Amino acid sequence: MFISFDIFRTLSFPDTRVLKPEQMFAEKDLLRSADWVLFPEYWQLNALVHGLKCRVFPSLASYQIGHNKVEMTRAFQMLVPGNTPFTLIDANGPQEREKIWDAMPLPFVAKLPRASMGEGVWLIENRGDWLRYCECTDVLYAQEYLPIDRDLRIVIVGDRVVTAYWRHQADQGFYNNVARGGRVVYGEIPEAATELALRVARELGVDHAGFDVAMVGNHPYLFEFNRLFGNQGLQGGILRDAILDYLKREASPQDPEGPPPPQGIFPIAV
Repeated sequence: MFISFDIFRTLSFPDTRVLKPEQMFAEKDLLRSADWVLFPEYWQLNALVHGLKCRVFPSLASYQIGHNKVEMTRAFQMLVPGNTPFTLIDANGPQEREKIWDAMPLPFVAKLPRASMGEGVWLIENRGDWLRYCECTDVLYAQEYLPIDRDLRIVIVGDRVVTAYWRHQADQGFYNNVARGGRVVYGEIPEAATELALRVARELGVDHAGFDVAMVGNHPYLFEFNRLFGNQGLQGGILRDAILDYLKREASPQDPEGPPPPQGIFPIAV
């Protein structure tokens, strides 16, 4: 039995009961008996995982690392520094502002630690842009600008790539996010990009995410991942089927002498 705290992301899931997050404290016995607790809100995690010992999906790592760009980027810098754009992160103070301004070649990109769908992202072309950004955040996050007009969204569930597609730049430029006018385009997906996203997901323990990867020549750069990603580029019930397949495999003990679980690429929608 599944307990879901997100009715829209678990529509048509079999044997699933939907609760509102605020019902968590009144339904402790039900939650303890569930095979999986699906899509809780971030504030519920400690109570569910550490208090009730629930098994949650997405994984704890998906929540913790994906909660803000600072934690995420530091994990990327540790794991795949050569595939992480040059990034400086610091407290927002007068000296730190000057240090980052002096270190970053123009133009560069500045971001808020917690934002999605292209919100909270600035293209810094001059000192005025930088100072305006600095007034909006407690933490300074500055990243090199990559010369691209598209990027890749690579959707991973469990240990597989479910789908991948290009996001072409919006008409106003700079933003590739579909929510900001970017266009979904299906086509050939570089293997280097899917391999990078899959490796990072596996090593970090992230099991439900849309990874954003840029290709500069043949070299992939990892921007970020979104634990709760949009469904604009997803087709049919492919995401539902991938989640159910993963939960079923994870719930069943593996025979140590039997065949390994499926790895790699789920049939990609292109």
